[in-house]
Amino acid sequence: MALKFIQKTQEDCLLGVWEIDEEYEQLHEKVLLDPAEEQRLASFRNPARKLEYLSVRVLLQQMAGPSARIVYDRTNKPYLQDNQYNISISHSGKLTSVLLSRKKKVGIDMEQMTHRISRIARYFIHPDEKITEDESKKRYHLYIHWCAKEALYKICDKNALNFRKHMVIEPFEPVVEGTIRGTVDNGRIKEAFDLHYRRMKDYVMVWCCK
Repeated sequence: MALKFIQKTQEDCLLGVWEIDEEYEQLHEKVLLDPAEEQRLASFRNPARKLEYLSVRVLLQQMAGPSARIVYDRTNKPYLQDNQYNISISHSGKLTSVLLSRKKKVGIDMEQMTHRISRIARYFIHPDEKITEDESKKRYHLYIHWCAKEALYKICDKNALNFRKHMVIEPFEPVVEGTIRGTVDNGRIKEAFDLHYRRMKDYVMVWCCK
């Protein structure tokens, strides 16, 4: 079963995760695509990109029904054709995640912890942020910060945000699952957000509904 879970995370906020364990034809059979979606799918040359595209739509249709269709605005931000839900999407490795809300803005990011993220930490960690000195937790801690800022970037509609300068995650001790506080301030946007995070083996997922 490729569907890992669909769950209500808070009022008017639905989170789903799909694990891609099917071959292309198996996954294709599970989803209803319109001609435009079939054409877009055929345009991808990378087999992994095709699986990602299909997994997002399989998961979405299980969450919102077979008529749900994703379209994109000029900034490549996804939204649903019938505007039934606000949507945010993330994919990494074998996992795909979708976050939906009828009334709230949403942002989600998921990353597989396969990179030496400490090498680029100086580009996204704000001077006021605190990273644990515990070497066994540091990598995970950095990934939570990165995913949180990606989620904030999405929920703020990608409005000229610099991860290091304009976003601050309040100090926290990383555990398997928790809630953290993040602030965005770039002169035009000044707002605080509650973000939720979860570790799933070697994956980190952070999401926000507001």
